Amino acid sequence: MAGSQDYAADPRNEHVKIYLNGALVPRAEAKVSIFDAGYVLGDGVWEGFRLHKGTVVFADRHFDRLYAGAKSIDMDIGMAKAELAAELDRMLAENGMSDGVHIRLMVTRGLKKTPNQDPRHTISKATIAIAAEYKLPSPELARTGLSLFTSTIRCSPPDMFDMRLNSHSRLNLIQALIQAIKAGADEALMLDPHGFVSSCNATNFFFVTNGEVRTSSGAYCFNGITRAHVIELCERHGVPIRLGNFTLAEVYDADEAFVTGTFGGLTPIRRIDGRDLPTALPGPVTARLRRHYADLMDEDAGVIEA
Repeated sequence: MAGSQDYAADPRNEHVKIYLNGALVPRAEAKVSIFDAGYVLGDGVWEGFRLHKGTVVFADRHFDRLYAGAKSIDMDIGMAKAELAAELDRMLAENGMSDGVHIRLMVTRGLKKTPNQDPRHTISKATIAIAAEYKLPSPELARTGLSLFTSTIRCSPPDMFDMRLNSHSRLNLIQALIQAIKAGADEALMLDPHGFVSSCNATNFFFVTNGEVRTSSGAYCFNGITRAHVIELCERHGVPIRLGNFTLAEVYDADEAFVTGTFGGLTPIRRIDGRDLPTALPGPVTARLRRHYADLMDEDAGVIEA
């Protein structure tokens, strides 16, 4: 079994320097205190990026989402977007990286004087860590696809735990994934509080019926940048798409399905709750959108013209 985050190990990653509060350190030395707010509470936000053909693609959108998340939890990152982007570029240059790299940029509230929730007990600037690795989605997933299992853990509304916030706190999503793994699946499909299909535990979910792409209304799913790109690509290329509240019964009647995320792009689904989807992988609509997304990355990297 393999989840949407599956990748092939690359020995080069052992020698990649990690960014930690302005310093570039060996992987084994990339450590934070047990009193860091991220360790104590999961208090912080993170962002994923892809380095593609010399460019951190869609960087503006990703930095906007990071800073919006920090603002929503009243956390000061301690440097402007342009400064942090320059630090990211410096780390990539120092490591000689140019392509096929996945980046995780993590910010926590910083060091606590005691392990508790109160942000007023923070005694340092924000902790900023950036891990860049040579990491590409498994090419086999385009052919084999993922198996999903519908979890009893629901996606939560913004007034409980905002799914649209890239928080370090992921325990509910990990619980959903554990249920799926125990059921013999690769990833968890999750419903919203009203019982409509919302997202997966680490990705956003789409399905295709009679040539129409369908996905949740967006009220309870991740604020996915790849999800937004897929919606825009459908509109740009004349692929019918509908956002709304869809039931599991409607999903079970689908011809194709796929999930989206910064790391994996568009990953096909082969089975949902033990029901095999009827179309060979990747399905025609999924394959078309995968091509459009690959072109969009090249376009943002300046490899092809818009």
